Amino acid sequence: MSSSTESIMIAADISEHAYRKAEKFLSALDSDWARHIAHIGPCRHASKPAREPYEALVRAIAYQQLHARAGDAILARMLALFGDSAFPTAQQLLDTPVDILRSCGFSASKIATIHGIAQAALDGIVPLRAEALTTSDDALIERLTSLRGVGRWTVEMLLIYTLERSDILPADDFGVREGYRRLKNMEQTPTKKQISDIGLAWSPYRTVAAWYLWRLPKNPAASETV
Repeated sequence: MSSSTESIMIAADISEHAYRKAEKFLSALDSDWARHIAHIGPCRHASKPAREPYEALVRAIAYQQLHARAGDAILARMLALFGDSAFPTAQQLLDTPVDILRSCGFSASKIATIHGIAQAALDGIVPLRAEALTTSDDALIERLTSLRGVGRWTVEMLLIYTLERSDILPADDFGVREGYRRLKNMEQTPTKKQISDIGLAWSPYRTVAAWYLWRLPKNPAASETV
């Protein structure tokens, strides 16, 4: 996908060509970036652009504060409730009793958040994909973080993985901040404010920068493939 809306400055190009430009840009910043990118190799960021924002948000909540396998299991049990449908509609989720969702493994707090997302989708607060594609990053963050249990990081994951935005830096993400600490061999992990300021130099390729920072090995001699 490659698109932009100049009036609201949407950076949404994560094509293979854009990845190569980003790798070259980031490698030119300094020797640490160049060495790390050469070690990891080409960016393999994988988005899920076919999903509607509503589905992406529900999935994100399912995985919050859980290991991937636990999130997979809970989500699979939820999807099994709805037979052959690819993903339940907002109305179907609202109509599902709390105790049934609890049996899938959702906490009471997550159920309240998921039901809130479903109602917001019906009310038009959670936009359909077509509208979201033409809405700026900041506008979507402001709009969706108004929902109970939906934080900035969750919306940033939506922007990165569903809407394919190419200049998103999730500064709240510990993996990004810790990755930069390892990249620069710093004694302390930078704060959200510090990484936000530092990350300005990575624009307009902050999504790719985050992808590489997530892959900093804990041991310099090791390599992560997550």
